[in-house]
Order: sequence, then structure tokens, then C-alpha cells
Amino acid sequence: MARLDLTELSGPRLDEADKRFVWHPYTQMSEWERSDNRVIVRGEGFYLVDSEGRRYLDGTASMWCNVWGHGPNEVVDAMRDQLSKLQHSTLFGLASGPSTALAEKLVKLAKGMDRVFYTDNGSTAIEAAMKMALQYWRNRGKPRKEFVSLERGYHGDTAGAMSVGYIEQFFGAYRPILKKVHRVPGPLLYKSGFEDERDLVEHCLEQTEKTLRKLRGKCAALVMESGAQIAGGVVIYPDRYQKKMSELCEKHDTLLILDEIATGFGRLGNMTEYTAQRSKPDIVCFGKALTAGYFPLAVALARKEVYDAFLGKYSENKHLYHGHTFTGHPVGCAAALANLELYEKRNLMQQIKDNSQYLQSRMREFEEIGIVADVRHKGLLAGIELARNGKPLYLKKERFGQFVARESLRMGVHLRTLGNIMVVIPPLAIDRNSLEKLVDTHLELAKKAEKL
Repeated sequence: MARLDLTELSGPRLDEADKRFVWHPYTQMSEWERSDNRVIVRGEGFYLVDSEGRRYLDGTASMWCNVWGHGPNEVVDAMRDQLSKLQHSTLFGLASGPSTALAEKLVKLAKGMDRVFYTDNGSTAIEAAMKMALQYWRNRGKPRKEFVSLERGYHGDTAGAMSVGYIEQFFGAYRPILKKVHRVPGPLLYKSGFEDERDLVEHCLEQTEKTLRKLRGKCAALVMESGAQIAGGVVIYPDRYQKKMSELCEKHDTLLILDEIATGFGRLGNMTEYTAQRSKPDIVCFGKALTAGYFPLAVALARKEVYDAFLGKYSENKHLYHGHTFTGHPVGCAAALANLELYEKRNLMQQIKDNSQYLQSRMREFEEIGIVADVRHKGLLAGIELARNGKPLYLKKERFGQFVARESLRMGVHLRTLGNIMVVIPPLAIDRNSLEKLVDTHLELAKKAEKL
């Protein structure tokens, strides 16, 4: 049978098939099908190419996970080599070479962690972490059922993840299947009512301690993103905030689950953000950039004390009842191993630091635009919040996000907003010229929106 090459198919044929059969995530399909939608058929460097041959800078890092761009590299070679040896083998009762090698590397990288549990994506890593926390206390003979999380937190789209990362606009329809979670305020200074960031942090810590004290002996874990909240509005944590949160969990005998799925492996300028934040998680989750975005793989790492609580005889029923068909997929693990080696080979962290300084210098230009109400930045992440007359920006004829999505494609860049917040979140290894184009595009769109 001849191999199907989608790049040789006509644009209209691909467009029609996509409209008829694909249900896109977080997309109003009635609007999408009426729009000048695009079908991506290949990638070239940091660009995506559609069925008509049009090129778009990957301005969202393919949903925040792309590292090296698109096309042949050592990670792709490692995946190809693994496919020639072993395509898939279960971890249910068996081990595999790539999964054991990657686990060893991750434990060395993630200081304080002792064991690695593999999942398929960030949401399921959070689910695994929550189940670990619940069963940890049960196995110790001290059952606990409550969770605490931050306002504006986001941890994924499965039931447990939605519960601890509840955003009403996203998940309001699903409340009947969600668990009640205790929420504490997060440290976003903008529109907080506080003039000084230190006062805001003190307030957040006081409210968190009040909640943990009230739940002492009942709370299984506090769940929070590490270093910053992204989907909840690009909230960059003030210095020492996360460290103090970690200390509160230790003080009140509560497990700390940190979500580095989107913020780890360089996004905020550090390989492991919790280390830079001087915090001590009991469980930490990684994903997205783990495989450079080339394969669905995520992990939940636990420290030794947590892992040891699951040891015993089968008859004691202490082992973790959680797993996935593709847990520790050999191809994904091979991709992650090659990816992490490439970080060192290409000195990626230094490049990220240099590009972060450039991005910081460009953020000043946004502050001169009248509708820009707040600018937040760290590493290769920035949030530009737009408002008019003190209210979130709304355009007269369409949603702001719709305007940005359409106009950015016309300018040769793919962008998505978080409501009225423009998000700068490029592939981690992006070159300076492409980063300049990305910032220029955001700047031009903000100026255009001001006139609408």
C-alpha cells in the first residue's frame, strides 16, 4: 500500500476533512468553521507550514511545550531509533530500558525526589499525585480527604485536576463531578487592592495558614503551580512566596504537590523551578517540555517518605492503584532522554537567560500603550494585560482573542490569548530574530486593538 503524504494533498481537501470531523479543544466550532482556518502539514524550524504553503511562527510553542522547533534533530533520531527496537511495552509488571534510564536521570535532576511515576500528560500526572497524597495518609492509618489550592490555579482538564485548578469559565459545566477544594488567595498584585507586594504576600500567607490550621489532620495536600500561574493569568510569584508556602505545609504536616508541568525545564529560567524557589515538595509533576513537545509523556516524582508508605505485602493493599496503557512509553522516554542531553549539549539554559533579558527589555515598550494595564514577566514567559477604563478589554465587533488569533495569522504568527491577556510564550530554544518578530507582532496587535 502506498504511503499517504499529507503534504501532497490539496489545501481544500484537507480543510474540508478537518471541518467535517475534528472537534477542536477550547474552540467554538461554529466560529472556527466560518473562519479562514488553516491546516498545518509540516514544520520548518520554529515555523509551522499549512496546506497552502503559508508559514507561521509558532508563537504558542505548540501549546507551551515545544523546545527545539520542528524538524530533524537528535530527539527525533532517538525516537526513530527506539521505534526500530521496541515500539511499546507495558510497565505493568515489566520494566523497560528507556523508562529506567530516564527515571534515574530525573531523580538526579530533581533534588530531593526519590521515585518517578510515569503518566501520559500533565492532567494525569496531577491525578496520580492527588491519589498518591490520599493513599499516603490512608496507608499510614491517618485518612485525609481535603485538598487546598490557589485561586486562579490551573492543573489540567481531568476531574481531579479541574477540582484543584478550578476556573469557572472553563469548568463551570462540570462542577457536579468535581471535588470540593479549599482555595487560598494567590499573589497577583494587579487589582488586588494592595499597593505593596510584600503586604499582599503576607496576606496570602496568613490566609493559607488560617486554612491549613483549620484543616489540620484533615488536609491531604496543598497543590500549586511552581514559580508562576500561567493559564490563570500569568501570575509571577514574588520572591520567597513559594518558599514560605512550602514552610507552611511542613509546619502544618500537609503534603506539598508542585505542578511544574508548564513552568519546569527552563520556561521560567530554571531547570527545576522549585529548587530556584527554595521550596521542598513532597510530590512534583513535570510534562510539556520534558519530551520537547514531541511525544505525550509526563511524570509525578515523589520523595522517599511518600514512596515508602506504599511498601508492604500485597495482602495489605498498600500499593498504588493507578496506571495507564502507555505509562512510561519507550518512545517517549527515549525522546525525553535525548531532549535533556540536548539541553546540556546546546547550553540551552544560558540561551534562555539571554533571551529572557532581551524579553524584559522589550516589555517596557508595552507600558507606553494606553490599554496596557499590567505587564508580568519571568524567563521566557510574559503576560500583557489589557484594559480600558479599568475594565478588561472588549472590542466592539468581536472578542479580543478572536481578533488576535485572526490578525496574528495574517502577520505570519500563530498566537492565542488568555481572555484579555496577551501571552508571550515561545519555543524555549527560539532564535533572537524569531523572538524579535514574536514581540513585534504582540506590540503591533496591542497598538491596533487600542484603536478599535
